[in-house]
Amino acid sequence: MNTSVRWLVASALLAATSGAAVRAEPPVGGRSEWRIYSVPEFGTSVEYPAGIFDVVDGKAEKGTGQQFSSADGRALLTIYSQANQSGETPLTYLENHLRVDRSALSYQRLTRSFFAISASHQGLIFYSRCNFSHGTQAAVHCFDLVYPRAQKHDWDGVVTRISRSLRPLEG
Repeated sequence: MNTSVRWLVASALLAATSGAAVRAEPPVGGRSEWRIYSVPEFGTSVEYPAGIFDVVDGKAEKGTGQQFSSADGRALLTIYSQANQSGETPLTYLENHLRVDRSALSYQRLTRSFFAISASHQGLIFYSRCNFSHGTQAAVHCFDLVYPRAQKHDWDGVVTRISRSLRPLEG
């Protein structure tokens, strides 16, 4: 898969989100060592399978954070946070940044404090979740995950664990 296709898939859903889709072995058994990645400036933390995402690809292209890929180049995880100075809500964030029609999404969950969306394109699944914190240090706390559609069943538990661990979570 060439870089331009990878970029299209990873960036097709949300404007200016993180980089390229890559490739990964499906998570199996206890092989994955889980770690916590945090962005202290925004109070963000999230568990991720370091046994799968063992390559640091550099900084996130949006906000403050990190991009990880699998050693075999089949999956990409980007964790990032950014200030929410304009006071966007999950709904207005999607309205302002979603680059595809919402009908193209295969999954969407929208609440007052977070959104989670997913879409499949050209053999890859793109999943994104952002939690919104409010108050004096309002921020958006996100992760984007791209992985092979053919391995969806193998990835379901990983996606769920990462998604449920994303903090802060309000509401």
